This record gives sequence, structure tokens and C-alpha cells, in this order.
Amino acid sequence: MQPIPLHGIIAYPVTPFLADASGIDEPTFRSVLQALLETDPAAIAILGSAGESAYLRNDEWRRAVELGVEATGSVPLIVGISELTTDAAIAKVRFAEAAGADRLMVIPISYWKLDPDEIYGHFQAIAAATSLPIMVYNNPATSGVDMSPALMVRMVREIDGVDLIKESSGDISRMHAIHEMSGGTIPFYNGANHLALEALAAGAAGWCTAAPNLLGKAPAQLFDYVSAGNLEQARPLFYRLLPILRFIVQGGLPTTVKAGLRLKGLEAGDPRLPLRPLAGERLEELHKLLLSQ
Repeated sequence: MQPIPLHGIIAYPVTPFLADASGIDEPTFRSVLQALLETDPAAIAILGSAGESAYLRNDEWRRAVELGVEATGSVPLIVGISELTTDAAIAKVRFAEAAGADRLMVIPISYWKLDPDEIYGHFQAIAAATSLPIMVYNNPATSGVDMSPALMVRMVREIDGVDLIKESSGDISRMHAIHEMSGGTIPFYNGANHLALEALAAGAAGWCTAAPNLLGKAPAQLFDYVSAGNLEQARPLFYRLLPILRFIVQGGLPTTVKAGLRLKGLEAGDPRLPLRPLAGERLEELHKLLLSQ
């Protein structure tokens, strides 16, 4: 298996729903994906936090994978996998592979606290069930599971098919630890918007973000500046983007990104209940932030 090299922005779409919430708004989903493809991404990652994967029925999840494969063309498609049980995760993994996905991003979620051996076994079983390469995704705020840098590095070293790490805890020291423990041999990706400049300067291979939905090519430009060692241009660009980067995460990605798309003229609907649309002063704040770009 030859994993696809990824260097740059991994962009995350929202999942638009029909007005009556009965299913995915397929034409709009295609429009959202097409708009992201125009932002110079290294890859598109569907069905993550921004894509409301936790709120989709199984048939909707499968259809989103099919639509993603159809729409992304030559740009690698990453499919997010987040399930309580290993069997449920494997079922989705097999569907994604059969549908034509290029890579998986796996985040373990839990009701009962998982110990390191249980997490390791979860990834080991998933990797054994697919030929697709797997990115380990750590986001304790949303998953309830916090994987240490040592555990993630161990899994990349020991489990065939596990090759990348996405670190979204918001702790830059963990990215340094991944680099140091692996001797710089394991690509790691920043998943915390507010750390984008620092993480890229520290050697992150990419930045996983929903920001291109609202900021176009600006995140890719930031990556290019840092990659070229051009911090004089990277710094002011990052600090210009930072208020929006913080806002969309603090307000919840599905809620804020869908509101921002609406303000920009792309109607992607509302988030699915119990999530509520952005309104009032917060909506006005987002509008002002977008106008400032």
C-alpha cells in the first residue's frame, strides 16, 4: 500500500440538509464541495465534526460518501470514521473503501473510558479490515477520548496502514512531542485553528480546517507562506484570519460555517437539531468578521 502524500490544507465541508431535515440536500452538497475544490486543498475530508457525522442516519452517511467520491475527482477524499463500537466502525470503513474513498480519518469515541490497549485494539482491527491508509485523529473535546502522543506514535509505528496523525487538542507541545518521538518521520497535522501559524512553523505537514468554506484560498496561502519560510507575510495574514478562525470553532463548526455560507450567498441550510442556527448578535458578529476580510 502506497499512502497518498498530503501537504497543505485538508478542507472540511458541512453537510447540507433538506429544509424539512428529511435527508441530505444533494445539489447543495455538490456546490459546497465544488466551492472547496476551488480553495487549493491538498485533500477534502468529509463527515468530520463540521459535517455533522454524529447526527446522520446510516443511509445519509453512506450517501454522503458516494457524493464525496463523485464530486472530488483527482483531489484525495478522506472519510471520517467515528463510532462507539469497533464493528460499527469497520462496517463504515468497508463501505468507504468500496465506494472509492482514498483515505480514512479515525477518531475513537466512547461512553466508557477507553484505556490505551483498547484504543490500540480498535485501530488494529480497523486497519486489518481495509487497505486504505488511516489518519489517527485526536480531539478529546468532541470524542471523549484523549490519545497521548506516545500512543499515537506507537500505533503509526506498529500498525500497518496507520500512517498520519491529526492533533486537535489545542496543545502545541503535543505536536512537538510527536515530532521528537518519531524523529520527524511521522507527518502530523494541525486541527486547532488558533494554532495554525505556530503548528505550521513547527513542521506540521498540513492544517485540517473548515475555514476555506468562508475564507477561500487564504488558508492555503498561509500554508504556502510558512512552507516557503516567508513569515513576514504569513504573520499578518494569520492575524487577519484569526478572529474568524476562533469564532467558527467557539460557536460550533456546523452552526457557524452554515451561517457564514448563508451570509456569503451559498444556502447550506441549518444544522440538525438539537443544534440551532446562529442568530442575533452572534450572527451579526460573524457578518462583520466576514466583511473585514
